[in-house]
Amino acid sequence: MLQILAICFGHNITAVFVFGDSLVEVGNNFYIDTVAKPVLPNGIDFPKGAPSGRYTNSRTIVDIIGKFHDVMIVILWSIFVVLVTLSRTRPQFSFREDELGFKDYSPPFLAPNTSGDLILKGVNYASSGAGILQVTGSVFGERIWMDKQVNCFAKTRQDIISRIGAPAAQALLRHSLYVLVIGSNDILFEGNTQPFDVKSIFLDEVLSNLKSQLTRLYNLGARKFAMSNVPKVGCIPFDLDLHLCAEDCVSSINNLAKLYNSRLKSLLEDLTRSLSGSIFVYVDTYAITEDIIDNHRSYGFENADRACCEVIGKHGGLIPCIPVSRVCPDRTKYAFWDPFHPTESALLIGAKHILDGGLKYVSPINIRQLANL
Repeated sequence: MLQILAICFGHNITAVFVFGDSLVEVGNNFYIDTVAKPVLPNGIDFPKGAPSGRYTNSRTIVDIIGKFHDVMIVILWSIFVVLVTLSRTRPQFSFREDELGFKDYSPPFLAPNTSGDLILKGVNYASSGAGILQVTGSVFGERIWMDKQVNCFAKTRQDIISRIGAPAAQALLRHSLYVLVIGSNDILFEGNTQPFDVKSIFLDEVLSNLKSQLTRLYNLGARKFAMSNVPKVGCIPFDLDLHLCAEDCVSSINNLAKLYNSRLKSLLEDLTRSLSGSIFVYVDTYAITEDIIDNHRSYGFENADRACCEVIGKHGGLIPCIPVSRVCPDRTKYAFWDPFHPTESALLIGAKHILDGGLKYVSPINIRQLANL
């Protein structure tokens, strides 16, 4: 049975499990005590209405990337249902849509209806304000930091085993995609406040924790990882307005991000070598954001340093996107949606780089190649 499943699942992604912060959150923070909740006008362009649980005007980059294999998932699950029927009670697939519009996307772990057969296509554990370290984001209140997100996945894994049996669950998990977009808050809110002489020690702590978290995911059955580095956070509207003297990007923050990114890439290469059967793809979000900012006019953007959803600040970067914010009428002309997050138009460009890009943006292979392994 396991051999048959391996043949059917081979060369494709069976589910998408998402870990991270506000760049990929889809609504978990609506269910915890935090000020970091993506209320209106966040999600203003999201299908089926807003709020969507997302800190952007429409879809996150994981939403966009996930679409490319939807058709193949349907085919695979049809085969999978038949195979499971031969061995046990047939699962009843009912991918329902709730009020936040999660149909066709990995739903938030904390949503009440994220259960049953719905979890077999993947779950999103991301939480705005979260970091690799527990202390990161404490100013926002409650958040699901990376260790807790892994704990949540462990629960999902057990639920999947209970639903379809251990052999089928093992096959599903081995051929799923694990997307991790986390670390920006650690650099932006914790690392940036450290004295210069202890920044390296701080990065040691961050990367040590991350190594442990990734290894634990591997031990829980994960094999195909796509890990984002930290974007060019010194160029976001928040930092441009926070550092009033900055004529351009804030170099000190970008330099720390680059140091972290370099060490992250080495860590992922080491893990791929040491954890049998795994592959850790390094997604260079820093290079992608740099490309979009430097070449924004060629991409059709009129603004690459100002938030579309703004309240105050030269770059609209001092206050998050809230109900009293002013929203630009044409989101396609802005690279940044709010002080921290890109618009869907910018994310579409990033998704193309991640899916089909070369080594400049994703290594050792791109996501489409990873899906076909």
